[in-house]
Amino acid sequence: MIDFLCGPRRSNCEGLSRRDFMRVGGLGLGAGVAGLTTSDLLRQQAAAGELGPTADKSVIWLWLSGGPTQVETFDPKMTAPSEYRSVTGEVQTVLPGVTLGGNFERMAQVADRMAFVRSFAHTNSGHSGGTHYVMTGYDNRLADNGAVANRPFLGSIVSRVRGTNHPTTGLPTYVRLGGIYADGPAFLGTAFGPFDPGGEARRNMALTVDRTRLDNRREMLSGIDNVRREIDRSGLMEGLDSFDQQAFDLILSRAQQSFDLKYEDPRVVDRYGPGLGQQLLQARRLCESGVGFVTLNYGGWDMHGNIKQEMDRRGPEVDRAVAALVEDLDQRGQLDNVLLVISGEFGRTPKINGGAGRDHWAPLSTLALAGGGLQMGQVVGESAEKVDVPKTTPITPQDLMATIFQVLNIDQRAQFTNQSGRPTYMIETGKPIEELV
Repeated sequence: MIDFLCGPRRSNCEGLSRRDFMRVGGLGLGAGVAGLTTSDLLRQQAAAGELGPTADKSVIWLWLSGGPTQVETFDPKMTAPSEYRSVTGEVQTVLPGVTLGGNFERMAQVADRMAFVRSFAHTNSGHSGGTHYVMTGYDNRLADNGAVANRPFLGSIVSRVRGTNHPTTGLPTYVRLGGIYADGPAFLGTAFGPFDPGGEARRNMALTVDRTRLDNRREMLSGIDNVRREIDRSGLMEGLDSFDQQAFDLILSRAQQSFDLKYEDPRVVDRYGPGLGQQLLQARRLCESGVGFVTLNYGGWDMHGNIKQEMDRRGPEVDRAVAALVEDLDQRGQLDNVLLVISGEFGRTPKINGGAGRDHWAPLSTLALAGGGLQMGQVVGESAEKVDVPKTTPITPQDLMATIFQVLNIDQRAQFTNQSGRPTYMIETGKPIEELV
């Protein structure tokens, strides 16, 4: 729909401002913000200085919500007493002397392209609190009492630094495939929050008129612009032309295909497997199209009872999907340009409880990483004999943040204004993980 608004006191359109002159809608150009067309959003982003340069690296963060066990995943510790060691056994990787939990046979075969951190630790054993700590680098003791996140997540920081959309493809810088507590912008502002393709935003990005009708509307807009140029010589129309052009180009480009696996080779889709595999494949496609940060939430890791049964259910799907992603990125020559991070909010108690499970445990957990141009094919850090605390220097959430900052070429001393109007460092104590960089 195109409405010409000539104002109640005017009999013609002479002298109208750009805002009074034309309202364009109904083109299926929404970008996920209620009441805004894609061109509207592009204008707002430009006004905020958000259409800046982009970097060539991306992050896929796989979040295992619930708190994955460090023992049955990446630190089986079969030398420990029986009540501490992995109940799923272990599998030898392609790295001499390095084993993973018994559910991760495929990941074991790509371990030379991964790194496993066995000394990751923090101090908050609550689900929301631990999530806030790992995702933002800062503790929030009120998180488990319903408090909102008070620090921005890495994805939002990347969006703030790079701009909210890729300047060429128009795709969002930060996309989430499943929400996670503390995955938002906090005091950076809602403009830098994640784009969720599972909601109304994705549907609004789809072309909802056929190509012929859109071409006709575009021709109509061109004619209107010609008239407008004759009556408005202030230069305002050049801005309108630029952003409407970007909106049309985004809708008609191949960028939308990044969200749809029907454009992927079916053999590749099959290799990744269902569920989580489909999400990781979608994440890879998004990164190829310029998305800078993608989060995925694969839950079910709060294993207080019968941990072997639960690991036998969850582990193989992660194993297949992650191994497929690592191999796929490597074969495409993209492994150095995409960093995969696998984490949860904390680890599990080292000793098996009375229900054959493990409980919440922040003093030790593990990380798995792949790609990003970091030094792969190694284990970083070591756990103590009973897999309860780090034996070597603990690696903290801020150290993980600093490592990701380095991969993405973000200033380690980056500051942004907080809700009190004060410049605030995103990282205060963290340093890049030395063995990886």
